Amino acid sequence: MQFLPLVAMGLIFWFLIIRPQMKRQKEHQAKVQGLKKGDQVVTAGGLLGRIVKVDDDYVEVELAQGVRVKAVRATIGDVIQPGGKPAND
Repeated sequence: MQFLPLVAMGLIFWFLIIRPQMKRQKEHQAKVQGLKKGDQVVTAGGLLGRIVKVDDDYVEVELAQGVRVKAVRATIGDVIQPGGKPAND
């Protein structure tokens, strides 16, 4: 009976913290694996751009016309859906 509160705390910790984090991580991995040429993305550093080239571990992102950077594929934070509104409009 003394261990029951510890087990309950462990279950609460699992369902409120660990499980949602694992779900977000799986979703992010699926997005990163599904990257393709032409996708608009946001990097982890906050840069917005369009993917020009996709390799196994790297992507080439065009930030502006003629400005291309090579980024590690895992640092892509999110894929922006076409036709989406900016956050401040």
